[in-house]
Amino acid sequence: MSDTPTIERIKKRPDFLAASAAVSVARGAVVIQDRDRADDNPKVRVGFTATRRIGGAVVRNRAKRRLREAARLLLPLHGRPGHDYVFVARAGTPARPWARLLDDVKSALIRLAPTDL
Repeated sequence: MSDTPTIERIKKRPDFLAASAAVSVARGAVVIQDRDRADDNPKVRVGFTATRRIGGAVVRNRAKRRLREAARLLLPLHGRPGHDYVFVARAGTPARPWARLLDDVKSALIRLAPTDL
């Protein structure tokens, strides 16, 4: 179990703003922002956001619940220690078929991984 990084939630606005200025990848129903914290903390931090543009509170909450579950399943496999990830819901997130949403998240995380390994 020591292979999987510890995952922690991002809750403070400055951390979200810092991630928004970093590199991002859009895939299907999700945008993932990835920021290298460049510190000695090996934890992977993750945050979730959904704007009013995608719908009312019920729709936004459903979108964030789905993104949280996708992150719980895929970040231990594809997340990099020392990085912050912010999952941004898009209009299709609440209604996207589960398998396609997982595929969107997985392909975005793989795209964000370094290619010089």
